[in-house]
Amino acid sequence: MITLQKLILAACLILSCSILHAQQTQIGEHDFERIDLSYPGLDKVRQQVAAGHYDLAADLLLDYYRHRTSGRLTEYNPADRTKYTGKSLPAAVQEKADKALLHQFQPHKGYGYFDYGKDINWQLWPVKDNEVRWQLHRVTWWQSMGLAYWSTGDEKYAKEWVYQFRDWVKKNPLGLSKENDQYAWRPLEVSERMQSLPVTFNMFINSPNFTPRFLLEFLNSYDEQATYIPPHYTDMGNHLLFEAQRVITAGCFFPELKNSEGLRKSGVEILNREITKQVYPDGMQFELSPTYHNATIDIFLNALRSTQLAGEANDFPASYRKTVEDMILATINFSFPDYTFPMFGDSWLTEKAAMLKQYRSWAEAFPGNQVIRYFATDHQQGTSPSYLSHGLTTAGFYTFRSGWENNATVMVLKASPPGEFHAQPDNGTFELWVKGRNFTPDAGVYVYSGDAEINKLREAYRQTKVHQTLTLDDQNMVITKAQLQKWNTNPARDVLTYTNPSYPELEHRRSVLFIDQQYFIIIDKAAGNATGKLGIHFQLKEDSKPVFDTVKNAVHTTYIDGNNLLIRSFSGKLKEEPGKVSYQYRKEIARPAFVFEQQKTDTEPRYFITVVYPYQGQVAPTISIKENPESQLETGHLDLSVGIDRKTFRVTENLIR
Repeated sequence: MITLQKLILAACLILSCSILHAQQTQIGEHDFERIDLSYPGLDKVRQQVAAGHYDLAADLLLDYYRHRTSGRLTEYNPADRTKYTGKSLPAAVQEKADKALLHQFQPHKGYGYFDYGKDINWQLWPVKDNEVRWQLHRVTWWQSMGLAYWSTGDEKYAKEWVYQFRDWVKKNPLGLSKENDQYAWRPLEVSERMQSLPVTFNMFINSPNFTPRFLLEFLNSYDEQATYIPPHYTDMGNHLLFEAQRVITAGCFFPELKNSEGLRKSGVEILNREITKQVYPDGMQFELSPTYHNATIDIFLNALRSTQLAGEANDFPASYRKTVEDMILATINFSFPDYTFPMFGDSWLTEKAAMLKQYRSWAEAFPGNQVIRYFATDHQQGTSPSYLSHGLTTAGFYTFRSGWENNATVMVLKASPPGEFHAQPDNGTFELWVKGRNFTPDAGVYVYSGDAEINKLREAYRQTKVHQTLTLDDQNMVITKAQLQKWNTNPARDVLTYTNPSYPELEHRRSVLFIDQQYFIIIDKAAGNATGKLGIHFQLKEDSKPVFDTVKNAVHTTYIDGNNLLIRSFSGKLKEEPGKVSYQYRKEIARPAFVFEQQKTDTEPRYFITVVYPYQGQVAPTISIKENPESQLETGHLDLSVGIDRKTFRVTENLIR
């Protein structure tokens, strides 16, 4: 039998819970402080706030956002939901969304999923790789949850997203700790959220779980994060560009926020300034990383598109657009016919489908450029460039090219000025692509940063000796500051010569001759007071199964399709080396590597002459080189007799003028 005492106790519990609920959900005037209530369309909201009817004002504000026409994105606007309704998502996207319901997140694609617990532990660091902890706070799985919601209409995704957003805000306040601020509030991560949250906002805005109370929480948190960035911009590099572009996105997407115009103008000012500082006259971004170069193209274009959608296209002058166009042409110049490009400087292997998508986006921005259209349409429309070999002479990316189609021979060589974080001590390195095969891929990046063990793994892939260039005692190049001495192109012969002060007392001069658009002769000079072991290093593709001939000082591949490569040195002694390559983050493959070595015992210069010869068939050609009496390598006058099987050719060239 229920006693009166128990009834009173139950009533008290219900009353206390009701009071607590009211306290938690009560909306006040302070919730609207960040919103410009004079913005067109918010008249009724302003009136209700002035009257103290805050719940009604919040209801009207949510209705406004569910029906507004301003604040558009280039994709994932609410009207786009119909494209996904009832349609299956890619398996990886669906998996990410479903695992997120269990708080199993994949912060970085280089790793699997980690369980962050029923009560989410946002400070968990399961692998001591900084990228894992940084990228956790990019919350990329929220977009997958939004797509799953659009696809299925299941409210569990919306409910969980609201929960996770609130949980992140609650557990990661600015100032929680210096350590947590370094990860959750690093400006790049904050900017990533500023970029992605408008997407999830659009995906969930019409859900019943997206309540008026939550809308105000969202807007206040978003504004706090967005306004945090400008005073804390990264000093330089692509991080600064990303941050500025995403601040523009924030200002354009939420023009109703009081800070919106200031955000937009701040980002515009940064990008207009930095595009003149970070992009060389030849169109290359100064970090000298093809992957990040392409990313910066999209940064500049995304900013332009955001301002266009917001009716502020005049924020960027014509010179801005011209520079971006030049950047796209630079990408074309350092790319191979299959749309891949060298993995120099923290780049990774790309896919043709991804690049075609990127080119199509670029072609929309520059519809009159027929060269960009040529690559955007997989060579079906537009026109190929009117030239073949081409040098980005400020950035130091030199491309030897016999054609633009898949049967071409293409070498891209890097001899650059000092780069930033992503650049490596690798001047002189190259990738050689012949008839659909990259014979000498760069080592790659493998991993970025973390504790001592992680950093050791990173440094292994940055070593000079794992690139196609010269070393002294296998040590890393100390200075990367190449000086161009000659770059001349014509169908019979392309010639490049540069010098690099690689070591304190040893300068490296490398000359590359592309003969008849068929093969290469490389002449390396090491000059200075330094003594020690000199080495010219080469790395081959993992499946090349090379034959090492220590008698002839030659190495050749054995591909059964007959598309093969011979590398023969006429200086130094051939020695095999351990080799590996990383095409994807934290994934590595063993591969053949070798070096031609000779000792430098005095102050006299030493020379290496190497032939890099693509050929068709299973039998490597017989190649010989004789330096004629007229040859004076010290002064740069080259005079060689080159024998290829039974034919002899004379190659003369002034290498430095």
